Amino acid sequence: MKDLNLYFDHTLLKPEATEEDIARLCSEAREYGFYAVCVNSCYVPLAARLLEGSNVKVASVVGFPLGACSTHVKAFETEWACSEGAEEIDMVIHVGALKEKRYDYVRQDIATVVAVANEHDAIVKVILETCLLTDEEIVKACELCRQAGASFVKTSTGFSKAGATARHVALMKEAVAGDLRVKASGGIRDLAKAKEMIEAGADRIGASASVEIMKESMR
Repeated sequence: MKDLNLYFDHTLLKPEATEEDIARLCSEAREYGFYAVCVNSCYVPLAARLLEGSNVKVASVVGFPLGACSTHVKAFETEWACSEGAEEIDMVIHVGALKEKRYDYVRQDIATVVAVANEHDAIVKVILETCLLTDEEIVKACELCRQAGASFVKTSTGFSKAGATARHVALMKEAVAGDLRVKASGGIRDLAKAKEMIEAGADRIGASASVEIMKESMR
């Protein structure tokens, strides 16, 4: 598959990740020409320094992995991450508020993060945690993300009970109707799964197994 490497946000979000692990992640991202690395916000300064002068972008998660912190906290984390070099923000939606149909809250939560990111010319991807949602909730979440000015909707944190599925990616792709892009993440560990997500409509893939997938594609 042409330019497969550019689909990947090479990801390391494990709580036990060390600076050495992040350095390895960034080195691999440079070697394979991945689109971005995705790290916890505390590692943004290190990743930005290690990737300076490359085409690899730095993405930071925000409100991760539960999305249940206040909007103020998400905005503060976004501001800090962007000021330290993050060019993309992967924020987690407030799942409970969505399920309670507190749509104004959910929309404003996203829009606040988007506004802060926009000040730094950064884009926002909104993690829906699709394994916890009904199809109707997924479609509604996509609508709210569009209204709030997000750039992407994203399937999963990789820390809940399931990750990305092709069916959910296709549903999200249909729901955003070309206005937003779709990122698939969670449980994408081999070439077949990556291709399945891309064929379903994924514009970006979040994976910790990016190197293994690239090696498999070259065999």
